[in-house]
Amino acid sequence: MQPDTLVAAQTLDFSLFALFLRATFTVKIVMVLLLAASFWSWAIILQKHFDLRRAKEEARDFDQAFWSGDPLDTVFDTLGPEPRGGAARVFAAGMTEWRRSHRADGGLIAGAQSRIERAMNVAIGREAEILQKGLTYLATVGSIAPFVGLFGTVWGIKGSFEEIAAQQSTNLAVVAPGIAEALVATALGLLAAIPAVIFYNKLNQDAETTIGSYESFADEFALILSRQLDRTAA
Repeated sequence: MQPDTLVAAQTLDFSLFALFLRATFTVKIVMVLLLAASFWSWAIILQKHFDLRRAKEEARDFDQAFWSGDPLDTVFDTLGPEPRGGAARVFAAGMTEWRRSHRADGGLIAGAQSRIERAMNVAIGREAEILQKGLTYLATVGSIAPFVGLFGTVWGIKGSFEEIAAQQSTNLAVVAPGIAEALVATALGLLAAIPAVIFYNKLNQDAETTIGSYESFADEFALILSRQLDRTAA
């Protein structure tokens, strides 16, 4: 390497901020988008982590109340029609429909069992939507962020070749800055994608597990009500 080329290369600032400032406008836009996507992904990851942990704690507290041995009407009156926690809201939906299915004389309106089950299924669907909200964004970032970073890399390398042609020189001082800027775009793409994919899989599995517990409870509750319906009919 020629001494003047070595000196020129050594005087270049290769810090991330300097590379960003030297990047072309298109590469800067790519970097900013990837950084924003990464920050938003972490915000969703933290929020969903706390939401799922709270959902598990509320489900555990409700299970203790439900299986405490108190009558279902007492449990429902204690929780109210709009309780906290997904499992409690599924229970409230079933109990609300159960009470609405009673006639003024105390008898049951035909089809009560199917209406109660549909009411609980609707409540489970609402809870699933809440628990899975934001996970689609993580999946999207995990899928497309590497390609967005690759686009920035390709564009940056394109600029390096244009600089080589303009200066008619292939020395390190001409080539290195553009390539370094281009590689930063790829790094940012991976920085956004890897955590998004990892936590999407983890959070989605936790959400599915929680939703599955709601469905299991709904089935158990439906069996309890079915036995009461049979006794009433007898």
